[in-house]
Amino acid sequence: MSFDSDIVIVGGGLNGPALALALASVGQSVTVIDALPVKTRKNAAFDGRSYALALTSTRLFKALGVWDALDDVAQPMLDIKVSDGRAGEGPAPFFMHFDHAEIEEGPMGYMVEDRHLRPALLDAVKTTKTIKQISGDAVTAQTVEASGVRVTLASGTDVRARLLVGCDGRGSGTAHRAGISRIGWDYGQTALVCALNHTQPHQGVAHQFFMPPGPLAILPLTGNRSSIVWSETAENAHAINALPDAEYLDVLRPRFGSFLGDISLAGSRFTYPLSLSLANALIAPRVALVGDAAHGIHPIAGQGLNAGIRDIAALAEVITDAVRRGEDVGSAPVLGRYQQWRRFDNTTLALATDAFNRLFSNDNSLVRSVRDLGMGLIARTPRLRRGFIREAAGLTGDLPRLLQGKPL
Repeated sequence: MSFDSDIVIVGGGLNGPALALALASVGQSVTVIDALPVKTRKNAAFDGRSYALALTSTRLFKALGVWDALDDVAQPMLDIKVSDGRAGEGPAPFFMHFDHAEIEEGPMGYMVEDRHLRPALLDAVKTTKTIKQISGDAVTAQTVEASGVRVTLASGTDVRARLLVGCDGRGSGTAHRAGISRIGWDYGQTALVCALNHTQPHQGVAHQFFMPPGPLAILPLTGNRSSIVWSETAENAHAINALPDAEYLDVLRPRFGSFLGDISLAGSRFTYPLSLSLANALIAPRVALVGDAAHGIHPIAGQGLNAGIRDIAALAEVITDAVRRGEDVGSAPVLGRYQQWRRFDNTTLALATDAFNRLFSNDNSLVRSVRDLGMGLIARTPRLRRGFIREAAGLTGDLPRLLQGKPL
């Protein structure tokens, strides 16, 4: 079987280009396929989200040569404050405060807007000779053959490679065609997402305010701006999002509070339905899944993209080591190492975010008392507090080399 590339990646969002760059850095030829044109994906209004990149995730982007394009538009997260309460009543007296000064490595992470991160990745892919992009063409079939995999596109083109990687999101066609089933459920919540201007500086502090309908995350951006991820019941979110801008802000203000002064919208508003989606396997013959194609989680801890970056770093390392040993990168033993490395961590994270959402998204007085006391205990126990800070920075667990700041 002759190959067009060593590896073909389906999905040109964030994870696909990042994985392509990591693999290209160690000599692998890669084809990235996405159904949307590059121009659409690079549009500043394509996706209104901002990402809380853990410290270890920024190490990967530095290793890929992408961080130089992001350094000036990335906002360090210096502190995280977590509180509980109801809209208009302010936070409960017990809360958690995590200060980056308690660890030696620096800021826990950086906030980066999608409108900066996505173009930076796509521009880097465009200038990498061993990466080929196919845009505006959808995958219609994939066939595993004796020594590789053939991907067929809507245009009739076939692309052959040793390995197929699905980076195509929660509804992954790659996973479906490979016979990988999923488990999951809808949370009955929708995230309202936008960026805000405010008159007072945020000092690099990220806030997570838990309310009965769902959490409100207030995340610092460059300048006097913050990104919000505001979870409400699906019904409430639909009604709120239908309001004019001024009325939308009137509903938000009692939840947001006045600690950052007056607020105004700094761009478009977006909504995203929230659910859990977990693939029953990360691999199939000649196929691997990365990012949301493998695990779509609640944004309660802002770890969705960071989990995908861990997948990327782990798969790139497994493939790099296999190439150096002369192994077939799409073989079952090689892919088995990737699944063994990432499956437990991904499942644990999905279940933990699910449990946190269920624990905090309710108004049971007994549960409220217990969780507030728990937050107070963590806040007053340096060892527990430091553990949470290191977790937020991505510094725990079996880290791939790229996340340790080491070369592949």
